[in-house]
Amino acid sequence: MPGSVLGPGPSPDVAPEVRELSRRLLPDADLLGARMAERICAEIPLYAEGRLVSNEQLTAACGENTRFVLGQLAGEPHVSIDAPRATGAARAEQGVPYAAVLQAFRVGGRFIWELLVERADPEAHDVLLLAAADIWAVSDELSSQVTEAYRAALTDKARRDAQVREVLVSGLLDGDTTAADDLVESASVLHIQRGGEFAVVSAECAAPGAEALPDVERTLRRHNVTSVWRLDHEYQDGLIELRLGFGAQHLVEALSGLASGRVGISAVFRGLADAPDARRQARLACSASAPSSRDVVRFDQHPLAVLLAGVPDQAVVLTGAVLGPVLELPADDRAVLLETARTWLAAEGSSSVAAQRLHLHRNTVRYRLRRLEELTGRDLAKPLDAAEVFVALECVRILGLDSERAPRPTGGAV
Repeated sequence: MPGSVLGPGPSPDVAPEVRELSRRLLPDADLLGARMAERICAEIPLYAEGRLVSNEQLTAACGENTRFVLGQLAGEPHVSIDAPRATGAARAEQGVPYAAVLQAFRVGGRFIWELLVERADPEAHDVLLLAAADIWAVSDELSSQVTEAYRAALTDKARRDAQVREVLVSGLLDGDTTAADDLVESASVLHIQRGGEFAVVSAECAAPGAEALPDVERTLRRHNVTSVWRLDHEYQDGLIELRLGFGAQHLVEALSGLASGRVGISAVFRGLADAPDARRQARLACSASAPSSRDVVRFDQHPLAVLLAGVPDQAVVLTGAVLGPVLELPADDRAVLLETARTWLAAEGSSSVAAQRLHLHRNTVRYRLRRLEELTGRDLAKPLDAAEVFVALECVRILGLDSERAPRPTGGAV
């Protein structure tokens, strides 16, 4: 019965015959514990292997728990509450599955019961049978308490392991791990194959410490993709090991269904030493989508948006210089002109196609474009002027200036 503990309190109220029998057996607790250990090894292969728990550790724990149970039944508790609790914590630390721990307690409880039946005087057998419920209550309470101790230790171990993983992930993404040996060790602990292709993801959190991509590691694991993650202030960052059949675009599709905010993905790279640069790319790609959106943006597929996101102050100046008068319009008028201009540019300058997409007459589209030209002083028939408007529209999107409550940029020279 390794890893058990019974809470402090009065001993169970058992029959005098059971109490006396337990008192007689108590001095032989270590020998009886050795027999219990043999029984456990005979019935549970994991303990017989001795890989996770050595025979010496198992025998010692069985002796302590035999002494503990007999002491409770004898009204003479002999084992400190700390000893069984320490054993339970050790089993969790050693990685013994809970099912095996619980099975060992059942084997141990059955051993104690058979021992009492074997050593009882013949005339006491009837009394022993009547006291069975009380005797098993001690074993059941023991199992209940070990469950609590085991789970508490397992939770603590998982927390420590998660902290270690986060430190290693941060070292890779922030560049704190630069030596080749350190990279090898971090990759080994994180179960990352160093020779593959990687991408870094940065997802904007709704609040510090809140996951922007809930359950992302498990989701990617279902695609047979290894990933490691950390929460860093306002971002959830991940290092993803891509594989044949699951590239960057597959990653976009997988993350799109999870995102609660903006998500950026770096360019694909080889070599973990490039992870810090990839993390910066992912942050820029994240900033290249509209605020409050759930867009997943790849760094290498939206170069202009990424460039503008990297210079937000200059983006504000450019927006004011090109679209300042438009952004000063009432919200409805502003939204109409911006949407028309974006649709027309996306339609490669075709008023007919833009009209179809907007469900308008093409003359209405032309009227709105003329009004935009009057306000901005740009001629959309000229490629350079149209390019300036397009870039300014990208700035508006990235800066979130479409919103009715968004601050207006001030005008100025580009």
